[in-house]
Amino acid sequence: MGGDKAPAEIIEGARQAVEQLGVDVVLVGLPEVVEGTGFPTITCSEVIDMHDDPAQGVRRKKDSSLVRAAEAVRDGRASAMVSAGNTGATMAAALLRMGRLPGVARPAIATPIPVPGATPTILLDAGANAECTAPWLVQFAQMGAVLAVERYGITKPRVGLLSIGEEETKGNPLVKETHALLRETPGVHFIGNVEGRDLLTDDVDVVVTDGFTGNVALKTLEGGLKFIVGKVLEAMTSSDEAKEAAKVLLPTLVPLADELDPDSHGGAMLLGVDGVCIISHGSSSARAVVNALRVAQDMVDKDVVGHLRAAVA
Repeated sequence: MGGDKAPAEIIEGARQAVEQLGVDVVLVGLPEVVEGTGFPTITCSEVIDMHDDPAQGVRRKKDSSLVRAAEAVRDGRASAMVSAGNTGATMAAALLRMGRLPGVARPAIATPIPVPGATPTILLDAGANAECTAPWLVQFAQMGAVLAVERYGITKPRVGLLSIGEEETKGNPLVKETHALLRETPGVHFIGNVEGRDLLTDDVDVVVTDGFTGNVALKTLEGGLKFIVGKVLEAMTSSDEAKEAAKVLLPTLVPLADELDPDSHGGAMLLGVDGVCIISHGSSSARAVVNALRVAQDMVDKDVVGHLRAAVA
């Protein structure tokens, strides 16, 4: 029920996922929306809107689509939940209904940052926890490394700590304390501090930070890429000469634009809850929904939650 293009694009994405992936999809929503679509359904009477307070929305709207979806995973009626709605409410519903994995202090949103020609960089936390402690960031590193192994097949993920300089003396007290802990954490291939400019490179596989910084970095990248793509397209149509040049350049630029398109990467995974929860961006198209369902199916098949449980324990 959530998302800028819901419910039409969500339903269409579900249809395409069934056809292309063979995945079983259950639609959760208001009866007048989900019934008659041809899908198995779980109906609800309430919807948590984008402007609703996440925690209060989940507590007050117990018969909302997000709460019912999370309960379906908890109760074994579904293997994963996927949402393009209110991010905070999706996280709250998953946390309150599925529960945390044993030993997890706080769940984190792990977002893939596209790196053309290479596997994406996993950024976490991308917005679940505005304020963090050093031990939480260490857990984020452990969980992010597991995701890099299972989702992208990286044998020994390189984990970096986002800071304002590569030297271990750089950063605020949280970064410095986390740096010291990560150096001593077994099972994590810590390569030291990284900077914002490293997010779009193949120099690091997992970048760890607090949710406030991570969300600012993510939104800055999204805005910057959108601006650049828009200006390039504007330049290509600015004159007859530019249009001719565009005919030559487009075959090279289109695949690059596709790699940088958030719809291509299937959304973020909420790590640390006892179930698979995929958070797709609010403006998700049908294509984004297909890829989000693809990721959800893959994470279930690979038992990522089980691997996360073992890593944190």
